[in-house]
Amino acid sequence: MSRFTEDELKQKLRDGYILESPNEMTEGYRKAIITQLLVQGDTELISAPAYWMAAQDAPSTNTQVSAVAIIQDELAHANIAYRILEDLGLDREQLLYEREPRHFKHPYGFDQPLESWIELVVANGFFDRAGYTLLSDVYRNTSYGPLKRALVKVDLEENFHLRHGENWMKRLAKLGGEAREALQRAVDWMFPMTVEWFGLPDGLKRHSDQLDYRLKGMTNDQLRQEWMSHTVPLCERLGLRVPAHWDEATQQYVLDYPFPCQYDPEAKRWLFEDGEISWDEVFQRWKARGPMNERYVETIRRSHGRLSRLMEAAA
Repeated sequence: MSRFTEDELKQKLRDGYILESPNEMTEGYRKAIITQLLVQGDTELISAPAYWMAAQDAPSTNTQVSAVAIIQDELAHANIAYRILEDLGLDREQLLYEREPRHFKHPYGFDQPLESWIELVVANGFFDRAGYTLLSDVYRNTSYGPLKRALVKVDLEENFHLRHGENWMKRLAKLGGEAREALQRAVDWMFPMTVEWFGLPDGLKRHSDQLDYRLKGMTNDQLRQEWMSHTVPLCERLGLRVPAHWDEATQQYVLDYPFPCQYDPEAKRWLFEDGEISWDEVFQRWKARGPMNERYVETIRRSHGRLSRLMEAAA
């Protein structure tokens, strides 16, 4: 039971107070940070099998080792989130091995197959840039001390991941020919996927718990703009087309396609020509999960089942 009321805690948070224990949390704060940590942990976890699938297409042993190092980091980052969730009373074994795959809370982008080295490095450049944008904001602003300290390591390593992706995108763009065409195709589906990653526009959000409890500092639209402020110039420098541009009048990046819109996962293509859809339709798509959801979760769980059987046999 918290020693603060909701109003007392929110006032203390506005004054810069940092919580150090679950015992200080109100029920509202606890629910908000659990939601945040579940998204964080599930995203890091499911990125691992997604990246591993694409790493099979690495052009050399050295490049595959780089991909495996990133995967190792992602699993460690997931463990940090789940470990903090344990302190909040959740069961890590249940979270990892007993939830239905569709109940994981990672972004829809990680339910899509990454089928080549080129798609992997664009995912590093785009998806990991999104993760870095989100977690850097949490790191700078979170009111929960244990999470802030844990994110020191995560912040540095996510920066390495996105730089890996951006550097490889530069190399591939210079090659031209088929490599450049494949790079553009990956950008075509992953750019809108990552724009959608940041969620509802600010004008449609009905709850602001993460801001009210100072679990983050930036709104969804501010985070989206921050991501585009790095990604759009990168693609422009590389001569890659993206459906967004800088608008001098509004001093922000503007999307050149209906947002949100429908996505065809089989073709890996956004249906811009069909116009804008409602966010309720987006949420339905997210809830239904994407084509790789069950496979990626099963990949994570496979070794756990084998290990359990070995331990039972040895007992």
